[in-house]
Amino acid sequence: MKRKLLRPADLAPLIHFKKLELNGRARRLSGAHTIADLREIAKRRTPKGAFDYTDGAAEAELSLGRARRAFREIEFHPAILRDVSRVDTSVEILGGRSALPFGIAPTGFTRMMQAEGERAGASAAGAAGIPFSLSTLGTESPEVVREANPDGRCWFQLYMQKDRDKSMQLVERAAAVGFDTLLVTVDVPVAGARLRDNYNGFTIPPQLTPKTVLNVIPKPEWWFNFLTTEPLTFASLSEWKGTIGELLDTLFDPTVDFDDLEWIRDQWPGKVVVKGIQTLADAKRVVDLGVDGIVLSNHGGRQLDRAPVPFHLLPTVAAELKGKTEIILDTGIMSGADMVAALALGADFTLVGRAYLYGLMAGGREGVDRAIEILRSETVRTMKLLGVSSVSELNPDHVTQLRRLVPVPGPRAIASGASTAPKARHAPSR
Repeated sequence: MKRKLLRPADLAPLIHFKKLELNGRARRLSGAHTIADLREIAKRRTPKGAFDYTDGAAEAELSLGRARRAFREIEFHPAILRDVSRVDTSVEILGGRSALPFGIAPTGFTRMMQAEGERAGASAAGAAGIPFSLSTLGTESPEVVREANPDGRCWFQLYMQKDRDKSMQLVERAAAVGFDTLLVTVDVPVAGARLRDNYNGFTIPPQLTPKTVLNVIPKPEWWFNFLTTEPLTFASLSEWKGTIGELLDTLFDPTVDFDDLEWIRDQWPGKVVVKGIQTLADAKRVVDLGVDGIVLSNHGGRQLDRAPVPFHLLPTVAAELKGKTEIILDTGIMSGADMVAALALGADFTLVGRAYLYGLMAGGREGVDRAIEILRSETVRTMKLLGVSSVSELNPDHVTQLRRLVPVPGPRAIASGASTAPKARHAPSR
């Protein structure tokens, strides 16, 4: 092999130094390529109480772990030799368009995670052309959210409180500023046992203890933002001092039933969706009441631990109700591939909560933008690799669910000779 004398001029075309990014937030976010990366940044930059409130779930957190595992335990079946030079990720959902097959789920106490809170989420959603959902327990008003997202779609999530008048006043305010969809959440008759919050002594507002002070020292930016912006306000309460679980048990009405749902439906001028469906029977019943959509959800694993996994329930519900109502899925979604799998198995749309909040905690509005972009690029790439150029082309032949948790037949099924175990889906023949 013939060698030559190394000269600096020969190296110049081969080596390019990366431009130094002086903006620390931009530098951090540019290194995040997955939602898991954003989570790690968020964990480093957020006090433990606020981070664990977002990251944690109920009791042993089995429901959340199973939901995420369900998405990992799938097999895709790609088609080859398809033109995927252009991919259309847009969908029509609840009477309007979304540029991507997901929206931002309602989350409570959002400014506790990062000072920009719902403003960041709503403005980022508007820029991306996707819906933003405001929670009853949000830390900004419907009017402020509409101001942050003046031209985009805004949805309002309702927890029916014991004070019915206060609940409906919030609903009326949301309708008055153009929120087009009401998400009636039905899986919180009482608060779930969110043990991380109990162990952390997490309260509203945060209380300083020697333990929290030690945790705050390496996270000065969070506290600087928290102390130098407007105090936390809640649309649903004027003042509270206590744990979040105690607050929820004080506020929420455990007597809400199907008659109340019908009454709520009649009060709202737009689309009505029931969030928190966990059985086929309940899905059928609310659809019979005339709601416009359902959200298969176990509240992100934050209520009843060991609740059904929504992604496992999806094919059964889609087989019965696809075309009769709009089916939305949340809980456990951490990637665009998760969304694509849900869409293929019958969901019309998906919602992300923690994924968006990890971005918010990692970098405010820019962090939410980054979370949306990560999910968008993963969705596009997965669709291209599957050989589909639009969401409407996705179908059950593209996905097989691989289940380790197979139901054991109950006494009735054994007596009748039937089985409650789901039939295995096999890969389509080629």
